[in-house]
Amino acid sequence: MLTSVVQSGWITRVVAAVTVGVGGCATPSRQVCPNPLPPLPGDIGGGLIRTANVAGGGGDEVTPAGFRMAAPLLSHHKAQPEPFVPHELSKVSLPDYVIEPPDVLVINAAKLVPRPPYRLEPLDTVIIQAKGALPNEPLSGEYVIEPEGRVNLGRSYGTVSITGLTADEAKGVIEKQLKEILADPTVYIAPSRTRPLQQIIGEHLVRPDGKVSLGTYGFVSVVGLTALQARQVIENHLSAYLLNPVVSVDVIAYNSKIIYVIYDQGGTGQTIIRLPVTGNDTVLDVIGQVNGLNSVASKRRIWVARPARSPAKMCQILPVDWVGLTMEARTDTNYQLFPGDRVYVQAKPIITATTYLNYALAPIERLFGFTLLGSGVVQNFGPKGTTTTTTP
Repeated sequence: MLTSVVQSGWITRVVAAVTVGVGGCATPSRQVCPNPLPPLPGDIGGGLIRTANVAGGGGDEVTPAGFRMAAPLLSHHKAQPEPFVPHELSKVSLPDYVIEPPDVLVINAAKLVPRPPYRLEPLDTVIIQAKGALPNEPLSGEYVIEPEGRVNLGRSYGTVSITGLTADEAKGVIEKQLKEILADPTVYIAPSRTRPLQQIIGEHLVRPDGKVSLGTYGFVSVVGLTALQARQVIENHLSAYLLNPVVSVDVIAYNSKIIYVIYDQGGTGQTIIRLPVTGNDTVLDVIGQVNGLNSVASKRRIWVARPARSPAKMCQILPVDWVGLTMEARTDTNYQLFPGDRVYVQAKPIITATTYLNYALAPIERLFGFTLLGSGVVQNFGPKGTTTTTTP
């Protein structure tokens, strides 16, 4: 019976789990260093994964931010990072932010003037000033054109319909109505905030197709652009409808650049937490945002997995000396994090090994349980023996 369990692969998984804990590299899905690392004091082993450059060259890489970094190895006691890897006391600035879904942009208008002749529409806001108005009821300020196309000038002046008219035509209509009350009114009227322009100003979510909506002015693709480039593209698009438009574009929600914190649950799965990039994040920052290490986490098996910038290279593994950066205030392994980084927190090897042992022995325990149960049933309900009584 035990032979069938071994052939089923359970014992193989247990041996693989224990091998990782005692210093082996058991990750067949990636090319890693096969040499075991020396164990750390007070722990079962120190088997952190070390990666190498597939194309040759020892795993060094140049990132888009303009600095060089390498994959440091774990020494006998402390993780020794290369001095050029950005960390808590030696940070670098990120490159220009590239817009992607689902970022949120905010667009403000510095100059949005409709091409003449503009005809007023319902819900537009116009500025109206009239000379010679009643002393107790001046006619000056911003007025909103009601949905039915009329603007309310006040209790004494009544309402007037100006929808579909240009500013000059609306001025003549208003003056004509005011002459019924005033002697010689002079009216000034100009659009203040038109309804189409109101759809441009404000927050805009970058849609899954990489475009933002500008209301009645259509859609503009901004994916893969910086904020400055997006501003130029939006202004060029609006030039077909507006007179020399000038807008400002900024990113208000950085949703597309993510750091991942991955907790190993010791053979029962993994927990993945997504955190937005702020540009100033370190390992200690992101672990603090997720309420620290959980009860099964190993303080000696934490590393940062950094994706390769080209298909010809392997990802970089940057080991984290958790005890050093928390209890001794060492900053050399409190790395600055970049978009796409994975902070991996491995579970304690003894917990992982225990979990796989439980998986392997559970079928055997069930089998013995059924065997004992069957034996008990047979003894209780089987044929009873005869008793012979001898008399003197």
